[in-house]
Amino acid sequence: MKKNIFLTAALLFSLSAQAQIFDIIKSTVKDKTGVDLNVPVKNNGTVTSTKTTTTTSGNSSANLGNLTSGQISSGLKEALSMGVTDGVKKLAVTDGFFKNEAVKILMPEKLRKIDTTLRSIGMGSLADEGVKLLNRAAEDAVTEAAPIFTNAITSMTITDAKNILLGSNNAATNYLQGKTQTQLFNVFQPKVKASLGKVGADTLWKNLISKYNTFTGQAVTTDLNEYVTTETINGVFKMVADKESGIRNTPAMRTTSILQKVFGAQDGK
Repeated sequence: MKKNIFLTAALLFSLSAQAQIFDIIKSTVKDKTGVDLNVPVKNNGTVTSTKTTTTTSGNSSANLGNLTSGQISSGLKEALSMGVTDGVKKLAVTDGFFKNEAVKILMPEKLRKIDTTLRSIGMGSLADEGVKLLNRAAEDAVTEAAPIFTNAITSMTITDAKNILLGSNNAATNYLQGKTQTQLFNVFQPKVKASLGKVGADTLWKNLISKYNTFTGQAVTTDLNEYVTTETINGVFKMVADKESGIRNTPAMRTTSILQKVFGAQDGK
């Protein structure tokens, strides 16, 4: 009888010691690795998902569950169309580019030494006029850009519309730019060339470059048409991106039912 009592006591002591040792091990693991062995794990060994992760996934599905891909595509296209329309309207006026610091076309990098040289010899006003005329050419040419942008928007197919909707503030603009940049440049370049001639920018810049080359004995050239075309297109996309961001983040800017429906759904993403 005493022997049984002794064995039982020994067994209880052993179990207690093991439990204490296991507690020490768990505490050490948590201190060293941050892993809490008391947290239940799934069969695959990963820690159970947190409530935050589950909630995020639920919101995306619930918010967009009632929207069709067609509705999402229509909402995105309308937002882009509004961005182009508003952007071109603001840019296609006197000082639309020149006095908008976000899109103002500056002296081409290759010609900035001309600017420095002209100012050093008291011809800063001529350099300023050269920059102004680059912007005047963009302001004149951008009017012709609206149909090109509009056609690109209405004809595009968005197969991943839901991902674009749940993307960054200018995800749709980035998508449009990636799909149309080359086409826009090729079609838009002749219009910019005509505008450079119309406002007298080409003549003035030939004069500027000629004076610089004569004064310094160097030969500086640059393709102003290519430069202004690129900067004008970038300026329009900047305005479109600003409009898209506004519609995404400001309910008051969702002025149509499709914008309210589609972008209202992404508010809880």
